[in-house]
Amino acid sequence: MPNQQLKVGLVQQAVANDDKAVNWQRSADKVTELAEQGCELVMLQELHSTLYFCQQENPDFFDLAEPIPGPATEYFADLAKRLNIVLITSLFEKRGSGLYHNTAVVFDRAEGMVGKYRKMHIPDDPGFYEKFYFTPGDLGFEPIQTSVGKLGVLVCWDQWYPEAARLMAMAGADMLFYPTAIGWDKTDTVEEQQRQFNAWQTIQRGHAVANSLPVVVANRTGFEASPVAGDPGIQFWGQSFIAGPQGEILAQASSEKEEILVVELDMARTESVKRMWPYFRDRRIEAYGDLTKRWRD
Repeated sequence: MPNQQLKVGLVQQAVANDDKAVNWQRSADKVTELAEQGCELVMLQELHSTLYFCQQENPDFFDLAEPIPGPATEYFADLAKRLNIVLITSLFEKRGSGLYHNTAVVFDRAEGMVGKYRKMHIPDDPGFYEKFYFTPGDLGFEPIQTSVGKLGVLVCWDQWYPEAARLMAMAGADMLFYPTAIGWDKTDTVEEQQRQFNAWQTIQRGHAVANSLPVVVANRTGFEASPVAGDPGIQFWGQSFIAGPQGEILAQASSEKEEILVVELDMARTESVKRMWPYFRDRRIEAYGDLTKRWRD
């Protein structure tokens, strides 16, 4: 069972270069600050070690990947141990020659690495050419058991799929977590930018509501120029947030600043909400078979 009162934190950062040592230290400084404020559980954003390299298809960028276990897991395992916290990180995993994943890794205090999740849904859109780099995950939607509860960890594009959140909840997740790297095309109008952000936040708040679980979302911020001449680059829209089990916003960061967020979650209230809104009791599972089909013809 999770702690009845659990202080959680997240880090929202900009990334300026591919110097992993510098980026890890900058993240560690923020994680340390959160631990000093009493956070027992901290999450970093998606692919926080380097620039968002998926703006183009370039085989040289596979050199940024590393094995698990490897230097990154050693670094963050030590950080979690020193600070006595649970830490959620996001890495470009080299699983084998020619086989790579976008992988979240969880560390639990002195226990070290206690689990990982490989991103299941892989986008392929202008500026987000992830299918070139990442093989879809093969670990399923399994929560990771830690000293503070069972964590349903998903990654970025997974956040648009209610099936992923539901399956994590059905497997007993106490909370849902989304390390994310999403932003605007610089040519989008202000109105289009607002529509995109509203959709992004709304669907994740919907996962909180539909599953009666807190949702924690750590997004990237800052502008990253495209390495492709003529491409507009990405303005990552930040606005990381933490929502309660009824989708209520408990904390939200700004769009352009590096920030940390801290919230004390009342896990007893989460249980109370589940009892008041028994969605899982009323699911008509005998009628849902077509959900495993690509389309209903």
